[in-house]
Amino acid sequence: MNRKKILGSHVKRLLSGVSDHGKRHLTEVETDLIQTELLLEEAIEKLTGAFMAIHAAVAAQQETIELLLRGGEPSSEQRARLQALAGEVGEHVNVAITSMQFQDMTGQLLDRALKRVTGLREFLGTLGAHGQDLVPESGNDEIVELLGKVSMALAIQSLELRSVLRKAVNQQHLESGDIELF
Repeated sequence: MNRKKILGSHVKRLLSGVSDHGKRHLTEVETDLIQTELLLEEAIEKLTGAFMAIHAAVAAQQETIELLLRGGEPSSEQRARLQALAGEVGEHVNVAITSMQFQDMTGQLLDRALKRVTGLREFLGTLGAHGQDLVPESGNDEIVELLGKVSMALAIQSLELRSVLRKAVNQQHLESGDIELF
Protein backbone atom coordinates (compact mmCIF):
# COMPACT_ATOMS: atom_id res chain seq x y z
CA MET A 1 0.00 0.00 0.00
CA ASN A 2 1.38 3.41 -0.80
CA ARG A 3 1.87 6.07 1.86
CA LYS A 4 -1.16 8.13 0.83
CA LYS A 5 -3.47 5.15 1.20
CA ILE A 6 -1.96 4.24 4.58
CA LEU A 7 -2.38 7.81 5.79
CA GLY A 8 -5.94 7.97 4.48
CA SER A 9 -6.75 4.66 6.16
CA HIS A 10 -5.40 5.90 9.52
CA VAL A 11 -7.31 9.19 9.30
CA LYS A 12 -10.51 7.40 8.32
CA ARG A 13 -10.17 4.91 11.20
CA LEU A 14 -9.45 7.71 13.69
CA LEU A 15 -12.36 9.89 12.60
CA SER A 16 -14.71 6.92 12.53
CA GLY A 17 -13.60 5.87 16.02
CA VAL A 18 -14.06 9.37 17.43
CA SER A 19 -17.49 9.61 15.84
CA ASP A 20 -18.58 6.18 17.14
CA HIS A 21 -17.25 6.92 20.63
CA GLY A 22 -18.99 10.29 20.80
CA LYS A 23 -22.30 8.98 19.47
CA ARG A 24 -22.25 6.02 21.86
CA HIS A 25 -21.68 8.22 24.91
CA LEU A 26 -24.22 10.82 23.84
CA THR A 27 -26.81 8.08 23.29
CA GLU A 28 -26.13 6.77 26.81
CA VAL A 29 -26.42 10.29 28.24
CA GLU A 30 -29.73 10.67 26.45
CA THR A 31 -30.94 7.32 27.86
CA ASP A 32 -29.92 8.30 31.40
CA LEU A 33 -31.70 11.64 31.11
CA ILE A 34 -34.87 9.98 29.79
CA GLN A 35 -34.77 7.52 32.71
CA THR A 36 -34.34 10.44 35.10
CA GLU A 37 -37.34 12.19 33.60
CA LEU A 38 -39.48 9.05 33.92
CA LEU A 39 -38.41 8.57 37.55
CA LEU A 40 -39.29 12.15 38.37
CA GLU A 41 -42.69 11.87 36.70
CA GLU A 42 -43.48 8.65 38.56
CA ALA A 43 -42.34 10.07 41.89
CA ILE A 44 -44.33 13.27 41.46
CA GLU A 45 -47.42 11.25 40.55
CA LYS A 46 -47.04 9.06 43.64
CA LEU A 47 -46.32 12.03 45.90
CA THR A 48 -49.33 13.92 44.57
CA GLY A 49 -51.56 10.91 45.17
CA ALA A 50 -50.21 10.41 48.68
CA PHE A 51 -50.65 14.05 49.63
CA MET A 52 -54.18 14.14 48.22
CA ALA A 53 -55.03 11.01 50.23
CA ILE A 54 -53.54 12.60 53.37
CA HIS A 55 -55.65 15.69 52.75
CA ALA A 56 -58.81 13.57 52.34
CA ALA A 57 -58.09 11.62 55.54
CA VAL A 58 -57.42 14.80 57.54
CA ALA A 59 -60.60 16.38 56.19
CA ALA A 60 -62.56 13.30 57.28
CA GLN A 61 -61.03 13.56 60.77
CA GLN A 62 -61.96 17.23 60.97
CA GLU A 63 -65.68 16.49 61.28
CA THR A 64 -65.16 14.42 64.44
CA ILE A 65 -62.66 16.94 65.83
CA GLU A 66 -65.19 19.75 65.40
CA LEU A 67 -67.80 17.66 67.23
CA LEU A 68 -65.36 17.19 70.11
CA LEU A 69 -64.55 20.91 70.19
CA ARG A 70 -68.25 21.71 70.52
CA GLY A 71 -68.32 19.44 73.54
CA GLY A 72 -70.12 16.63 71.76
CA GLU A 73 -69.52 12.96 72.26
CA PRO A 74 -68.51 10.99 69.15
CA SER A 75 -70.36 7.76 68.45
CA SER A 76 -68.52 4.45 68.55
CA GLU A 77 -68.56 4.48 64.73
CA GLN A 78 -66.99 7.94 64.68
CA ARG A 79 -64.35 6.84 67.20
CA ALA A 80 -63.50 3.77 65.12
CA ARG A 81 -63.35 5.85 61.95
CA LEU A 82 -61.09 8.41 63.65
CA GLN A 83 -58.69 5.66 64.70
CA ALA A 84 -58.76 4.10 61.23
CA LEU A 85 -58.04 7.47 59.64
CA ALA A 86 -54.97 7.94 61.84
CA GLY A 87 -53.61 4.67 60.44
CA GLU A 88 -54.47 5.71 56.90
CA VAL A 89 -52.60 8.98 57.31
CA GLY A 90 -49.55 7.02 58.49
CA GLU A 91 -49.74 4.72 55.46
CA HIS A 92 -50.06 7.65 53.06
CA VAL A 93 -47.10 9.42 54.65
CA ASN A 94 -45.06 6.20 54.28
CA VAL A 95 -46.00 6.03 50.59
CA ALA A 96 -44.89 9.66 50.18
CA ILE A 97 -41.58 8.99 51.91
CA THR A 98 -40.81 5.84 49.93
CA SER A 99 -41.73 7.68 46.73
CA MET A 100 -38.93 10.12 47.48
CA GLN A 101 -36.32 7.40 46.98
CA PHE A 102 -36.16 8.63 43.38
CA GLN A 103 -33.63 11.18 44.63
CA ASP A 104 -30.97 8.49 45.01
CA MET A 105 -31.66 6.94 41.61
CA THR A 106 -31.83 10.24 39.76
CA GLY A 107 -28.60 11.25 41.45
CA GLN A 108 -26.95 8.05 40.18
CA LEU A 109 -28.27 8.60 36.65
CA LEU A 110 -27.18 12.23 36.58
CA ASP A 111 -23.76 11.31 37.98
CA ARG A 112 -23.32 8.70 35.26
CA ALA A 113 -24.43 11.13 32.55
CA LEU A 114 -22.01 13.74 33.91
CA LYS A 115 -19.14 11.20 33.87
CA ARG A 116 -19.95 10.41 30.25
CA VAL A 117 -19.94 14.07 29.26
CA THR A 118 -16.68 14.65 31.18
CA GLY A 119 -15.13 11.55 29.59
CA LEU A 120 -16.19 12.69 26.14
CA ARG A 121 -14.71 16.16 26.80
CA GLU A 122 -11.42 14.56 27.90
CA PHE A 123 -11.50 12.28 24.87
CA LEU A 124 -11.88 15.25 22.55
CA GLY A 125 -9.23 17.15 24.54
CA THR A 126 -6.77 14.32 23.97
CA LEU A 127 -7.54 14.44 20.27
CA GLY A 128 -6.99 18.20 20.23
CA ALA A 129 -3.76 18.04 22.24
CA HIS A 130 -2.25 15.46 19.91
CA GLY A 131 -3.46 17.45 16.92
CA GLN A 132 -1.32 20.39 18.07
CA ASP A 133 1.77 18.24 17.52
CA LEU A 134 0.93 18.08 13.84
CA VAL A 135 2.50 20.84 11.77
CA PRO A 136 1.74 21.53 8.10
CA GLU A 137 5.27 20.46 7.18
CA SER A 138 4.84 17.01 8.76
CA GLY A 139 5.58 14.11 6.47
CA ASN A 140 3.40 11.08 5.98
CA ASP A 141 5.48 8.93 8.32
CA GLU A 142 5.20 11.51 11.11
CA ILE A 143 1.46 11.79 10.56
CA VAL A 144 0.97 8.01 10.60
CA GLU A 145 3.03 7.76 13.81
CA LEU A 146 1.03 10.56 15.45
CA LEU A 147 -2.25 8.99 14.41
CA GLY A 148 -1.11 5.70 15.95
CA LYS A 149 -0.32 7.44 19.24
CA VAL A 150 -3.65 9.28 19.19
CA SER A 151 -5.57 6.08 18.48
CA MET A 152 -3.81 4.28 21.34
CA ALA A 153 -4.39 7.13 23.82
CA LEU A 154 -8.06 7.34 22.86
CA ALA A 155 -8.53 3.57 23.15
CA ILE A 156 -7.06 3.63 26.66
CA GLN A 157 -9.30 6.54 27.69
CA SER A 158 -12.32 4.78 26.26
CA LEU A 159 -11.59 1.59 28.23
CA GLU A 160 -11.00 3.55 31.44
CA LEU A 161 -14.28 5.41 31.04
CA ARG A 162 -16.17 2.22 30.25
CA SER A 163 -14.84 0.55 33.41
CA VAL A 164 -15.97 3.52 35.53
CA LEU A 165 -19.45 3.42 34.01
CA ARG A 166 -20.12 -0.31 34.34
CA LYS A 167 -22.01 0.21 37.58
CA ALA A 168 -25.75 0.01 37.08
CA VAL A 169 -28.24 2.29 38.76
CA ASN A 170 -29.81 0.50 41.72
CA GLN A 171 -33.22 1.05 43.21
CA GLN A 172 -34.33 -0.34 46.51
CA HIS A 173 -38.08 -0.62 46.86
CA LEU A 174 -39.28 0.06 50.34
CA GLU A 175 -42.59 -1.31 51.50
CA SER A 176 -44.92 1.05 53.31
CA GLY A 177 -44.46 -0.99 56.48
CA ASP A 178 -40.70 -0.38 56.47
CA ILE A 179 -41.10 3.10 57.93
CA GLU A 180 -43.02 3.80 61.06
CA LEU A 181 -44.02 7.33 61.79
CA PHE A 182 -46.84 6.94 64.26
